[in-house]
Amino acid sequence: MKKVSELSVFFPTFNEEKHIKNTVLAAVKVLRQIAKKWEILIVNDGSTDKTAQIALGLSKNDARIKVITHSPNRGYGASLRSGFYKSKYDWVAFTDSDGQFDFSEITKLLRAKDDLDADVVVGYYLKRSVPLYRKLNSFLWQVVVRVLFGVSVRDIDCGFKLVSRKVLNKIPPLESERGAFISSEFLIKAKKSSFKIVEVAVHHFPATRKGTGARLNVIVRSFIDLFRLWRKLK
Repeated sequence: MKKVSELSVFFPTFNEEKHIKNTVLAAVKVLRQIAKKWEILIVNDGSTDKTAQIALGLSKNDARIKVITHSPNRGYGASLRSGFYKSKYDWVAFTDSDGQFDFSEITKLLRAKDDLDADVVVGYYLKRSVPLYRKLNSFLWQVVVRVLFGVSVRDIDCGFKLVSRKVLNKIPPLESERGAFISSEFLIKAKKSSFKIVEVAVHHFPATRKGTGARLNVIVRSFIDLFRLWRKLK
């Protein structure tokens, strides 16, 4: 595969002292092979462990690695917004910082954007390594998003995506702060602006700690944001 000219990569991160170094170094190894110019942004969302120290240590060793700090914790939506809007290159990718994805599969997403002339490439899980109730929550959420907005993708919340800068420049600013709505909000706005969205299968590995996406307050917040956007776009 030919090298992409420019690629920004960011990792939304909260209390990932056990994983962030390995995740970043693995990404660096891949980026050196696939991108002429690249940067990595570690979005440290108010971590209370040693994530900040480890991230800053990585940035001191390579100027292409940068740290964005939220204090206090603001949530996944805010982390994605910081990564999207503070990255600088024409293509922007993000994935989780805890090792649930194999970053080397970014080559699949890049190949899809070239072969299919895509503006957004969305990963979908070959096999999602989460409990059954999480799969059910996601299925019901996707049904609601499909009915209200006509966005039909296999895994709307998959945390592995590749986005063209022109999409971020054109769509209305993302607003989600907390809750799981940010991925849906982004795809809804990209679809409404007629950008081409394609999907690519990626592997998914078990999380080593419990996430916050299935908490009742997070779910309620997400549905409030969803219906607020539906009324705004109606």
